[in-house]
Amino acid sequence: MLLQCETHDGTCGEGWGLAERWLHPETLESLVELNELCLGLFAEQAAVRCAQPSVLLRQVGELWRLLDAAARRRAAACPYLLVDAGFADPQRWRQPAPLGVGDAGEAAYGTFFTVAGATEVARLVFTYAWHLARAHGAAARLLLGMSAPCAALIAHLSLRQIHSLAQTHPHWLRPRWPARVQVWRELLLAAASGEAPVLERARLHGLTLLAADARASLPERSDAGALAP
Repeated sequence: MLLQCETHDGTCGEGWGLAERWLHPETLESLVELNELCLGLFAEQAAVRCAQPSVLLRQVGELWRLLDAAARRRAAACPYLLVDAGFADPQRWRQPAPLGVGDAGEAAYGTFFTVAGATEVARLVFTYAWHLARAHGAAARLLLGMSAPCAALIAHLSLRQIHSLAQTHPHWLRPRWPARVQVWRELLLAAASGEAPVLERARLHGLTLLAADARASLPERSDAGALAP
């Protein structure tokens, strides 16, 4: 397992307790802040009438709007980032910024967020990922599901390059597990209830999925068990 007991503000759990022991508090606080912004972005995207018909967008948006400030904070206080930008896909990060919008392979990435706020959230997410890749590779793996090859590529970029990538490729940003609507419902409903055991189970479910994704991204057998809850 990765987190421990629930705190008064809902920002703990067994995985959080472990992370707190070896990560700077600012790193975890930034993670919660990013998750709040990302969940708000889901709600903003869901409110766009011309948005793609997505069950995930519709349900996350509807549930997010029903949460009060404390419940939103609980939902955001997961020991992992709730969005992904291809942090286990080395091919995506192989060439430094700036990259042209029409580069080969771009169509394969698709677009989930089309609202204007996506670019700013992407800039913050990419910068956070760059910082972890450079300063704390283990944290990048745990919190972002970042593979070792991606960490090496991202760490090699300059700050200007990572900002340029965010500016030109905000469409890389996608919800984690976009096809698993029930996982998202479980998390947001648990956050709304404020019941510590229920919220802990929802978070640990996410950690289990993140660990499985990390194992699947490994080319061959390795020490993937280090991520297992």
